[in-house]
Amino acid sequence: MNLRSEIRLALAALALAALAFAPMQTAVAADTVDPVADAKAFKKFFTDKFPKVKLEDFVNGPYSMNEDMHRQWEEKEQFPPYEFSLDMGKEMFSKPFKNGKSYEDCFPNKGIGIRQNYPYFEEKEGKVVTLELALNRCREANGEPPFSYVRDEMAALTAYMAFTSRGKPFDIKIPNDPRALEAYQKGKEYFYTRRGQLNFSCATCHVQSPGERIRAEVLAPALGILNAMPIYRSEWNGMGTTSRRFTTCNSQIRGVPLAPQDDEYRDLEYYLSYVSNGLPISGPGARP
Repeated sequence: MNLRSEIRLALAALALAALAFAPMQTAVAADTVDPVADAKAFKKFFTDKFPKVKLEDFVNGPYSMNEDMHRQWEEKEQFPPYEFSLDMGKEMFSKPFKNGKSYEDCFPNKGIGIRQNYPYFEEKEGKVVTLELALNRCREANGEPPFSYVRDEMAALTAYMAFTSRGKPFDIKIPNDPRALEAYQKGKEYFYTRRGQLNFSCATCHVQSPGERIRAEVLAPALGILNAMPIYRSEWNGMGTTSRRFTTCNSQIRGVPLAPQDDEYRDLEYYLSYVSNGLPISGPGARP
């Protein structure tokens, strides 16, 4: 199947799924924001679409979609391709800064087992703070230069922190603050808004077509998609952060990526993480 045919199929699927997904849009239509109802409907959509997949298994992305791919995942986990990054992240995390402090001085519980609480809404700042952003702020506060959000160092650090939280359920909070609800809603709107020359939204691939292929990529379900971050991708021959995943997706639909950690990307991460509340952290992960 050529790319043009794949695009037509994806767009047709989007039109069909828009009908199936209509209940999730009622809160927006009524000019209200109800994250609890959104999350409930989001999970129901996917569990209805894939009744044989256990809720907690959606965090395994495309490997949860069928038995053959699940066996591939089990084989990969015996010799995980992200192991080099995990080792690198553990070493980096424990290495003191030049001022004698370290990452553990910047985070609750010394940074261990806290991945499931990010991103969070910082009420003093009035914005979403992601784990990647918090790590760079920690570095800068201690006189160290920030890392690139899309390179190996950030991927390694987040891989180690995710690993210390494996099995812990996402526990993203939305405080009683209209700015937090606004950030959540903006993230939701970004997820469903079409963009780029292909006129795709995030939902085109990750709601309507999970488990299917576009070119060589097997599409992951949006439910639990961030629980596995950061991920090793065969396509990249290396690790990728959430920031890298977002910017790459924009490029793949022939759109213009935002700067990593732009407010819109942070809001998107807030939305996707919240609707996956209760699903376990499985990162670092690996994908085809």
